[in-house]
Amino acid sequence: MHATAGIALLRGINVGRAKRIAMADLRALCERLGFTGVRSVLNSGNLVFASAPHAPREAAAAIEQALIDKLGLVSRVTVLSAQELAGVMAANPLLAVATDHARLLAFMLAGAAPRDALAALAARDWAPGALAIGERAAYVWCPEGVLDSAVAAAVGKLLGDATTARNWNTLGKLHALCQAPE
Repeated sequence: MHATAGIALLRGINVGRAKRIAMADLRALCERLGFTGVRSVLNSGNLVFASAPHAPREAAAAIEQALIDKLGLVSRVTVLSAQELAGVMAANPLLAVATDHARLLAFMLAGAAPRDALAALAARDWAPGALAIGERAAYVWCPEGVLDSAVAAAVGKLLGDATTARNWNTLGKLHALCQAPE
């Protein structure tokens, strides 16, 4: 068994009527899977936990399967260790230009294939927006708003279900909660 502290990011939970789940039910589901210190952030499928009975990829698969088995919900789940989240936070090269953190996104990447797929997009000029690719995340600056961002739409379309994105404010809350005692 591998214990880890970190976060779970669920894609599509609480978006639309078909995938609504109370955060208390989501926390309870994860606790039944053996996670400890489970806390939710906002009402959007963001969880922080003190430890998990599995490594991040296995934890994500366990949560995905439990959502199907117990709640009848299909959702992609990304689990990052607290150390991985800290790395995502520290590596963002767009912080100097992003004046509104609600419009700065991090798309989580699961390995080299998504990074490689984004190379052509990263070579384009997205001004006034921007795209930067890191080890674990693609950073997208959307100065004219996330919904009106051509670069955010292009990244989302290219990566599809292989990613989930959070704005910088939300990631900051998750990071702070990882650092706080239970």
